[in-house]
Amino acid sequence: MLPSLKAALALLSLLQLISSRPLTTTSPKLKLSEITHRIQQLNSGVQVPCNDTRVAQVAFTDRKLSDQELLCQAAAALTKVTKCEKDYKPFIINLKSLHGQTSCSLSNDNEIYLRNFLPELGNFTQGMYRRLATLAAQ
Repeated sequence: MLPSLKAALALLSLLQLISSRPLTTTSPKLKLSEITHRIQQLNSGVQVPCNDTRVAQVAFTDRKLSDQELLCQAAAALTKVTKCEKDYKPFIINLKSLHGQTSCSLSNDNEIYLRNFLPELGNFTQGMYRRLATLAAQ
């Protein structure tokens, strides 16, 4: 029983190490897929890390803003979550690599809880993934 417990702990530690690393691929589709998958993982847990933290609301449905601007704003909003930085660092890295901007405008006038922000971000990245797949198929 003890060896199997040690093996289980080793496997759990390895999984935790892998899941805490940012995605190193250069494919935008894979980065978007990774972001969506990580959000699903966080939401499937008992509680989203720092779920009561308030972040700036990003208007993902605003058609006047480019996808790059919205990705930049999402990264900027998540950067403010310093208490659970290790949980959200992979998101920030992937979002920043997708938008390629150094700065963006983000208003803190409207804030929402992180637990509500993540599904919105997931829906947005999933939509971007589908649009990229459609463009690639044409």
